[in-house]
Order: sequence, then structure tokens, then C-alpha cells
Amino acid sequence: MENEVTLKRFIEIRRELGFTQAEFAKLLGISTTTADIERGRTKLSGKVVVELFKQFKINPLWLFGESENKNLATSNTSVIPKVVTVDSADQENMVMVNAKAAAGYPQNIQDTSWYKELPAFDLPLPEFRNATYRGFQVEGDSMFPNLKPGEWVLAKAIEHIDQVSPNKMYVVVLEDAVLVKKVIRKPNSNNVTLVSLNETYPPYEIKPFQIQEIWEVSSKITFSVDATTETGLLKQLQESMEDLKRQFNKQQAS
Repeated sequence: MENEVTLKRFIEIRRELGFTQAEFAKLLGISTTTADIERGRTKLSGKVVVELFKQFKINPLWLFGESENKNLATSNTSVIPKVVTVDSADQENMVMVNAKAAAGYPQNIQDTSWYKELPAFDLPLPEFRNATYRGFQVEGDSMFPNLKPGEWVLAKAIEHIDQVSPNKMYVVVLEDAVLVKKVIRKPNSNNVTLVSLNETYPPYEIKPFQIQEIWEVSSKITFSVDATTETGLLKQLQESMEDLKRQFNKQQAS
């Protein structure tokens, strides 16, 4: 029989992740339910311990009461961009990821050749210097009314999950999706809560290791319908930049 600490911790993981005994069993490759393991009738197999580590980065030593360090994800809080894009003169530029490209972004996140297929721009504004920026097209209405479907956000890379602020919006790149959300870190919790502004979408919790990148939204751009081609997109982006520049110069002068 497993020791009580192990059973308690196994149950804690399942409940924290929000799975039923049957759902958790299916994920871990156990035939029907985790009930027998949780009652101490069935031994926790090495295969299950491996799955807990592979899928949820659970430290086996923590599971057996030998460590207080629950997660072993070495990069579980580093959300630095996996690829920085540059132009032909080796200057960093800003790639625009449209809704269609966003569907493949998590899978291609480290593929430098994939980024080259996307439109990229240089931003001649002081606010966009000395930082990595990327443009993302908004899909769906989860951030309505602040962001409408089809609009674009310009977002700045952040290096560490601890840098997120509850008052800002973020582009969160998970292992299988690109989402625009508010990111809340609750004290005494390992989890991160993703919150939509549209209240019909309930908030939900994820583990930090599920996040590949986080980009802090700094501004949004609404393109008109004729921005479907790369030249149309570039023209409207430049017009938006000129407008931003005028606003910036006005502020400087006043």
C-alpha cells in the first residue's frame, strides 16, 4: 500500500486539475478509474508516475513525500519569445500573425523559416525600440467590447510570467492555441487564471508550464476590409503608425 502522503498528493493533483477519477484514469492510461489507487488498494505504477511528470511536470520526489518542490518544469515560468525575427539588414522587425497563421503558431513556434512567410514591418517609433513586438489578429469575441473579431493588437514580449499585471491584456500562446486574455496570478496558487472581458466566457485555470509565450498588448489597430493583401495591410499599418506618431509628437509638444 502507498504511504498516506503519496495518496493525498495524488488526489490533490487530480482535484487541482479538475478531473474526475474516470477522466484522470483515461489521461494516465489506467483502465477505468483512479478510485482504487486513491483508496490505497492499487499500487501507483511507475508508468503513472512517468505520465504525471510528462503531462503535468509533477516532481516524482514530491509525490512520494521526499520534496516540497511540486513541479519540475525548468522553463515553467520563462515565456520569452522562441524566435526573434529580423529584416535583411539584421534589424529586429515586427511579424504580423493573422488569424489563419495563429492556428499554426504554437506548432511552428521554433521554426524560423515559418516566420519568413508572414508579413513583417519595421516600426519607426521610439516606443517600439529596445523591445520585441509582434502583431496578432484577434479571433472571436471573448475580449469584446475592447477588442472586436478581426482587429489587430500590437504586443510586446515579456520574459517571465511574474511580469504580468492584472490590469493589462495579453496574447497567451499555449501548446495548442493563441488567445487574447487577462492573466491573473492568485497568491498561494501555482495556477494562472485566464480571464475574458466578455462575461459569457468563464475564466479558467491553466498551469504555467502550458504557456509557451506571453505578449503584453500595447495598442490595437483596426484595419478596414481592403487590408486583405500584404500591401493593403502594410499601407494601413503605416497610416496607423503615422497617426500614432502624430499623437506622440503632440504629447511631446504639449
